[in-house]
Amino acid sequence: MDKLLIEGGSPLKGEVAISGAKNAALPILCAALLSKEPLHLTNLPDLNDVRTMLKLLAQMGVKVHRESANSVTLDGSTIDNPVAPYEMVKTMRAAILVLGPLVARVGDARVSLPGGCAIGARPVDQHIKGLQSMGAEVTVEHGYVHAKVPRLRGARLFTDMVTVTGTENLMMAACLADGETVIENAAREPEVVDLANCLVSMGAQISGAGTDVIRIRGVAQLHGATHRVMPDRIETGTYLCAAAATGGQIRLTGTSSCYLDSVIDKLMDAGCEITPEREAIRLQAPRRLTAVSLRTAPYPAFPTDMQAQFMAINCVANGTAVIRETIFENRYMHAVELARLGADIKIDGNTAVVRGVERLEGATVMATDLRASASLVIAGLVAQGETLVDRIYHLDRGYEHLDEKLARLGARVRRVR
Repeated sequence: MDKLLIEGGSPLKGEVAISGAKNAALPILCAALLSKEPLHLTNLPDLNDVRTMLKLLAQMGVKVHRESANSVTLDGSTIDNPVAPYEMVKTMRAAILVLGPLVARVGDARVSLPGGCAIGARPVDQHIKGLQSMGAEVTVEHGYVHAKVPRLRGARLFTDMVTVTGTENLMMAACLADGETVIENAAREPEVVDLANCLVSMGAQISGAGTDVIRIRGVAQLHGATHRVMPDRIETGTYLCAAAATGGQIRLTGTSSCYLDSVIDKLMDAGCEITPEREAIRLQAPRRLTAVSLRTAPYPAFPTDMQAQFMAINCVANGTAVIRETIFENRYMHAVELARLGADIKIDGNTAVVRGVERLEGATVMATDLRASASLVIAGLVAQGETLVDRIYHLDRGYEHLDEKLARLGARVRRVR
């Protein structure tokens, strides 16, 4: 199993390109199930989760032609096995996103209940409730969600909680339903908008994406299209945090500040100078950051996927920060590992109090989930001595060639077995 060996103390400097967004790419890949014509995607991130999703689609009958690591054409003309088996989805919760498209296209789907990061309960009941409202017969048995219907019908759907994958699943299902579907309390994330843009380019009739009410008028069929996946705002934020923590100066290309207002505001509060450019962002960090408090909430508020990275930079900032996690109930597991490096963190329920220390010291730490892995890498970059990050397969699920990109920015980091 690969590990990451980091020798801390080097400010990040230079320029690096941001990859396509994992959280946009995965639902957009599933959109290929909705059409008999090819869907061509570019700016696809080269990640384990993307490779897993492509294998999953292929075993359902989708013909996958990968022109390069970042470009693929999907031909869904024949879907002959509408099943997502446990063996293929146990490491990736996004596999639930095949459920809506399969039911809409072929009227039958069996999808294993998903796995993924151990950051708390992320129930699929909102997906099930929505499909039932659209006329599907849905049962859960032997660890599988089984949904079937001759044809979905439009309905007014209200989700009890804001759910990104739930919004995406129901939006895809509604594209081929009979009549109009209205999703209320919909997720507003940019990745939802990117999926909607792809679906519209395939012939779907969608309005309101990016707001809390999305309207979809079903059509008889969707056609092929070409779509470029949006840049990864969480990868962007992670590199900004890494540069900020190390007192660095970097320029990130192929990305935009427009998806990151809440993150950029906090980095500026911490003392960083940030300059948005056209499809790029510059950051210059002070010698030492000022601690910043934050509260996670659905977009456009501060993203839960950036909470761990900000905990890492607060560990070495001047002052005390209070972090409140409102999305997932089990997302402070990285705090224990950060403490191994010398961080001063106290956890009380969904609240973490982080008191900045003068320095961290290298140690062996273990990643528990994707974003926790990123926080440990950031801490390792500023710690004195060597830090060994174990179980970095989590990192490979969400960050394309992280070690290589960090090395290009001057970090002393290498992958070891």
